Amino acid sequence: MSYRKVTAIFRCDSCAKVERRLQEIGVQGFSISKVKGYGEYADLYSDSWLVTHARLEIFTEDTMVDEIVETIMDAAHVGVEGDGIIAVSPVQELYRIRTRDKFKPGETPGS
Repeated sequence: MSYRKVTAIFRCDSCAKVERRLQEIGVQGFSISKVKGYGEYADLYSDSWLVTHARLEIFTEDTMVDEIVETIMDAAHVGVEGDGIIAVSPVQELYRIRTRDKFKPGETPGS
């Protein structure tokens, strides 16, 4: 069993809906932070083009990735520029700091 990191950047006003939907599908843990940046959408009417978005990070078993990505896309989709992006990256190794143990196959990172 291998692990993946799902990173999503999306509109802050979608946070509550994304969080609720991930909990509904059984995601055991994730981190959300506010970030600033610009890409497809930039606030051209401001001195700074930077826009505040939410960044979500989830470490999960590879078997959950497709469901997590679909859930985030469904919950965060508005249909206009700046809806956001999702990246899925392989995780070489995953450790729990508290016990200093490496995660074993089938062990859920969020628990």
